Amino acid sequence: MMWSFFSRDSSKDFPYDIGEPVPGFDNYSIWTLHKAKRKGTQEEVSVFVYDIRSGSDTKCELAKASLKRLKTLRHPSILQFLDSLETDKMLYVATEAVEPLGVYSAKLATDNLQKGLYLAWGIFQITRALSFLNNDGNLRHNNVCAWSVFVNASGEWKLGSLEYVAAADGSPMPPVKIPVTLEVYDAPEKNDQSKLKAATKCSVDMWGLGCLVWEAFNGPLKQRSNLKELEHVPKSLQSLYCELVGASPSNRPNPADIITRCRKPGGFFRNDLVDTLLFLEEIQIKDKAEKNRFFSGLTTHLDNFPDNVCKHKILPQLITAYEYGDAGSAVLAPMFKLGKLLDELEYQKRIVPCVVKLFASTDRVTRSRLLQQLDLFIAHLQPTVVNDQIFPQVAHGFLDTNATIREQTVKSIIHLAPKLNYNNLNVEVLRHFARLQARDDQGGIRTNTTVCLGKIAPHLHPQVRQRVLVSAFIRAMRDPFPPARVAGVLALAATQQYFLLSEVANRVLPSLCSLTVDPEKTVREPAFKTIRGFLGKLEKVSEDPSLRETMEADVHTATPSIGNAAATWAGWAVTAVTAKFYRSQSDSSRPRPPLTGRNLSKPASLEQPSSSSLSTTTSSVTSMTSLEHESNDTSASASDYGNNDWDNENWGEMDTSQDPSSPLAPNANNGQLLAANVLNEVRDGWDNEEWGSLEEDPCEEEEQAEQEQQQQQLARQSISSTTSSSQQQQRPLLPHQHQQQLQQHELNDLMEPLAKLNTHIITSPSKQHSSLRPKELANLSSSANTSPTTPGALTNCNNISPPSSHFNNSTHNANWNSDSWADGEFEPIDEPGLGISKLDDARRKREEKKMQRQRELEARRAQRATGPLKLGAKKL
Repeated sequence: MMWSFFSRDSSKDFPYDIGEPVPGFDNYSIWTLHKAKRKGTQEEVSVFVYDIRSGSDTKCELAKASLKRLKTLRHPSILQFLDSLETDKMLYVATEAVEPLGVYSAKLATDNLQKGLYLAWGIFQITRALSFLNNDGNLRHNNVCAWSVFVNASGEWKLGSLEYVAAADGSPMPPVKIPVTLEVYDAPEKNDQSKLKAATKCSVDMWGLGCLVWEAFNGPLKQRSNLKELEHVPKSLQSLYCELVGASPSNRPNPADIITRCRKPGGFFRNDLVDTLLFLEEIQIKDKAEKNRFFSGLTTHLDNFPDNVCKHKILPQLITAYEYGDAGSAVLAPMFKLGKLLDELEYQKRIVPCVVKLFASTDRVTRSRLLQQLDLFIAHLQPTVVNDQIFPQVAHGFLDTNATIREQTVKSIIHLAPKLNYNNLNVEVLRHFARLQARDDQGGIRTNTTVCLGKIAPHLHPQVRQRVLVSAFIRAMRDPFPPARVAGVLALAATQQYFLLSEVANRVLPSLCSLTVDPEKTVREPAFKTIRGFLGKLEKVSEDPSLRETMEADVHTATPSIGNAAATWAGWAVTAVTAKFYRSQSDSSRPRPPLTGRNLSKPASLEQPSSSSLSTTTSSVTSMTSLEHESNDTSASASDYGNNDWDNENWGEMDTSQDPSSPLAPNANNGQLLAANVLNEVRDGWDNEEWGSLEEDPCEEEEQAEQEQQQQQLARQSISSTTSSSQQQQRPLLPHQHQQQLQQHELNDLMEPLAKLNTHIITSPSKQHSSLRPKELANLSSSANTSPTTPGALTNCNNISPPSSHFNNSTHNANWNSDSWADGEFEPIDEPGLGISKLDDARRKREEKKMQRQRELEARRAQRATGPLKLGAKKL
């Protein structure tokens, strides 16, 4: 047992697992080079092995001398020593993981630009190492060639093979090299004793450097005569190369002089790669302005640098510069670009912790750069990291006073949406979007909020999507900023597969129709195109009802089918809405004035139940294009609506109120559309039991305060008498004839759509009289609250067209449901028995309220002073 203890293999104590040898290296060295890994950490290293038993004493001395020099010489361009082990049989030397240049050069890319930059960096490193040996260490290497240079993982060239290193002031005679294959690199003075007198301390190594330059561009040197071939040597290096391989040792330059000459403008060592790597080596002594200038221009050069240099040399320096220096946010762009070279495990280990730390920064420039470059690293972030650590920091940007940060935060949701959970996406994001779309004073931000909502629609929960999209896009179509209205139209078309057909008919199309008379042609054109698409969709279902299920297939699905037939007609809109965000330059749109009128009540038929907290599935989303900076104006501006309107910012209520700053606001070209906004401000709110708003005079707004008081008094008087409607109808409406004629024209014009509606209901005179009482028939021509019984009553409708917004909302009015006309299915009027009595009772109540409203209007008109009507005038 004692014998086995002393005879055990001592190499087991060497903390490295030695692997396969590198082929070809042992032909040019006394060592064999092996790939190896450190035990425990599995870190890759290289191990040089010398077999003492099979070697001569001379070789053993050379091997031990090499180990001694390697231990004592420390320089960035000299091979790094890690560990060694000497036994009676073997000699092991562990170094950083490297590969001989003679083997590595065959793997270099053939790209001339990248290869030229890289070879210049490598030759510079060896020249720097020789300058250290010759000038600082007063030593000669005596064995410079492609097989004494090693390349590590980061692409750096390291000088090794130190077996023949000798003092510079010793014998100038070059040593005898083993093996004999190295003799091809011997300097010519070795065979000419007369030239040895002119030898310098660096002449032998400069000859070897010339051989190395030739091999770098031509491959392994077979014979010394090949050094005369200059075809592949760069022109900027040819003159220096000729000096290096000159016959006279005294004419060979000093390595320090070579560096000085080649680092001048136009020199071989003066290129982007060498400049970049030298700057990174000296970054600790650079000031902040130099660092920012350097990092700002680095990104454009990275494509010309070798991947291994970028990954293992530049990227670690960038991370260190940001974490421990004052490099600032300028380092982010190149750092994230180089992060794509890492595999997933390395990215999670090296980049993700840095990203999380950066998002917690309060520096606006850093946050802006992070949001701009989110697409470069979002794919590597785990959903838990995004939801727990990143999104809470991003959400602060929605409330930032800087417009650029708000806009970039909106755009960043495009990339974050696939990874956000239900609450963050369907609650938090939409809450911020609702506020920004309505209240932000920057038109570009309101526009991009709509665009972003259209892009993230596939990721929203189906219930939330159905409740939010139409309302949000309708509100966008009322924005005073034309690009915002365009975005609303395109978003409707691009997401049309998520809408029920009934919703298309009752809400989408009426809202789109109002844009057909928009002052901007850029708004009208997509509006007409979208209307035609929706109408074609409805027409197909009308002709073939079995298509309804196909058309609505994606409404309630969390993963919409891309090939759905319902989505084919809107391909142009999908392309438009996913192409680019609105480019926010200096947004010159004025802030919208606050609404002075009271809040509008919402029809009960538009109430939407809140969605339950259900999980959502995600899918791919169109990548966002390059982001544009917006104006940094953070001045306060008026909000879009009064303060009372912001108790509820739910998008489910957006479509029910009329925006006074809508694109259809009063101007010289659309005076007719003024009636819609004026009437909504006069009214106390939508009355769920009548259409009284259709009868009102558009000029009543100028006496709003007086009218409201009179209206309340008249309403109390009219309630006490239920039979006064027929008597009030016999009184003259206005004291002046021209006002009476104008009123008649207005009422006849407003009742035209009602006449068309009833022409479809009343199929025969007998059915007509069976459903309408004589009293109601007598009141038709005077009150204009129902359609005329003869087509001739429509001949004098020529003044004011009814505002489309009233018809949009009237389709949701509660009295439609009370008459069982929901979903466009009309209940037969001539149904005997109880059905007719209920229908008549509903009609009677509606007629009484219409007459009551008419009487109030007549009383106010009678008290008003005579004179020409001024459409749109408003009393201050």
